[in-house]
Amino acid sequence: MNKRLLNVAKQLKPELFHTYINKDFSSELKVGEAFVIDFVTHYTGFLSLDLDFEGSPVDAPILLRIKFCEHKDEINEKTEEYHGWISKSWIQEELIHLDILPTTLKLKRRYAFRYVKVELVASSNKYRVILKGAHIDALSSNNVRVNYVGNNSLEKNIDKVALLTLHECMQYEFEDGPKRDRRLWLGDLRLQALTNYYTYKNYDLVKRCLYLFAGVTDKDGRVPACVFTSPKVTGDDTFMFDYSLLYISTLNDYFKHTNDLKTVIDLLPIATKQIELAQNNFTDDIVNDSSVLGWCFLDWNLRLNKQCGAQGVYLVALKDLIELYKATNKDTKLLIDDYKKKLEASKHFFDEKLGVYVSGKDRQISLASNVWMILGNDFSLEKNQQIIHNLKSLSFEEIVTPYMYHYYIEALIKCGLKEEARSTMDEYWGAMANDGADTFYELFNPNNKDESPYGGKAVLSYCHAWSCTPSYLLRKYFIGDNKND
Repeated sequence: MNKRLLNVAKQLKPELFHTYINKDFSSELKVGEAFVIDFVTHYTGFLSLDLDFEGSPVDAPILLRIKFCEHKDEINEKTEEYHGWISKSWIQEELIHLDILPTTLKLKRRYAFRYVKVELVASSNKYRVILKGAHIDALSSNNVRVNYVGNNSLEKNIDKVALLTLHECMQYEFEDGPKRDRRLWLGDLRLQALTNYYTYKNYDLVKRCLYLFAGVTDKDGRVPACVFTSPKVTGDDTFMFDYSLLYISTLNDYFKHTNDLKTVIDLLPIATKQIELAQNNFTDDIVNDSSVLGWCFLDWNLRLNKQCGAQGVYLVALKDLIELYKATNKDTKLLIDDYKKKLEASKHFFDEKLGVYVSGKDRQISLASNVWMILGNDFSLEKNQQIIHNLKSLSFEEIVTPYMYHYYIEALIKCGLKEEARSTMDEYWGAMANDGADTFYELFNPNNKDESPYGGKAVLSYCHAWSCTPSYLLRKYFIGDNKND
């Protein structure tokens, strides 16, 4: 722990803004039946229910099951059938006894939801239970309104949903999702920060998160994949090759949008250390492969080999570190030499016959590998375009997260394929919008809507930070003064 760095983060802790939503109605609850409250859009906050009775005195308690749903598909989902490897305690349900009516039930746990399903499990037959109203105390550290952009109704709806996704994840820090995991993850942070710069412009929240990560590095100086901030600030014991490196890119993005050189100078040793540590994972300038789940993330396609993609992420981070060194007048020679060596060694992954990058001992072809190598290389526009063209003629491992779709679109833009990038954004995020999304999902495979890396959909997040980037992509590349960047 670095108390000085964490103290900076503490000073930047934001105020949370409250929005109060009230729904008044009167509905009798019957044993074995459920009543669904639709709050029309997604909220993150605390729920209260007004309950009353009619008939004889309350001679026995009532037992309620309350289920919180971010998406309509969750309402009738049989959560008791979930037996995946992520804890089922993330499932948003409460089982509550109430001895006295009338009462206002104020739930102490924060939830993320649009729908609330209230089921009367048991009560006495001498009286009737009446649900008379519901109230939300919704929370976010963002209170800025942004006008929606887009060239058509679909894009404006995509922007609306993306903006709400980011808004809901802006709490005391940038959370990855208000349902799950409710903490600060580095991969999510980078994409949240990019979107924030073009929309809500809360630079201090990004700075706070950068200092939180810097303050909880391990004994070797590694930046963890995520940070817990309650009951005290703690770095997780999960470390990912790509996430640690993306700390560098997140810091460089922050500098580009703020010109905050003081923060860069303060955090540059942390950023530099991530490159130094990553170098331990190379043999002859080629990143070592691993079969350990989570050593490098890239995407939630569980069949994906990560070796080539990891090499690409290293190149991206190294380019960003070189830019930070130039901004602080530090000598870049060793970094540039390292970049040239790692890029030259990347030929190991290039299949000359197929004209694409492959990964691992089985020479797997994947979209993720080629995306990260395109983002990390310094090839010509024509060569990068050819890689994309060649890939489309082959069978390859797909990507399944909005996180990796974002980088795919960035790669298409780098290849000069802006129209294809835009249509990809419209098709992918548009499919979620047409699926009834109020906020965008953690994982979405248009070809398999039941896909989950956890062994079941019950724990999936339907409001997930890394899916908010259409609001960034639209404003930076497709709309307004920056559309030709």
